Amino acid sequence: MKTLILIRHAKSCWEAITEDKNRPISKDRGVQDALLVSQAIASLLPDRFIVWTSTAQRAKQTAALFCQNLDINPTYVIEKEDIYTFDVKKLARTIKKCENTHNALIIFGHNDAITDFVNKFGMVSIDNVPTSGVVVMDFPQEDWKEIKNGTVISKVFPRDLK
Repeated sequence: MKTLILIRHAKSCWEAITEDKNRPISKDRGVQDALLVSQAIASLLPDRFIVWTSTAQRAKQTAALFCQNLDINPTYVIEKEDIYTFDVKKLARTIKKCENTHNALIIFGHNDAITDFVNKFGMVSIDNVPTSGVVVMDFPQEDWKEIKNGTVISKVFPRDLK
């Protein structure tokens, strides 16, 4: 069985005049929501996992906040250019490249790719995975290349914790 934890980056700071990839998270709501959700998911984490993040600044900052709160060594977070995508097909191709020695994968990424992935592979209908939102999915397959028809085990959204 494979476990996938999809985490959408924290709320972006739209006041920063910069390229999309360099946009930071909002110092107020972005940071607060990321810390709130990361505290709430501690019990959902498997014993062993690998962590991938988009190369976008807001995803890397979100990963750092989650790592800080969950006592995950940030040096183990792997930046992957392919996760900087808004396309579900590209995200799925990237996830399916995970080595089978890892049974659990945590990804810090972007919408629409995350919401579309959950809806397609999780057999559910979610309008929108919000910023700092977390969706935990299990797949019965033993090979990442073969994942399909997973089960959404848990959803943790900031609005549900306030």
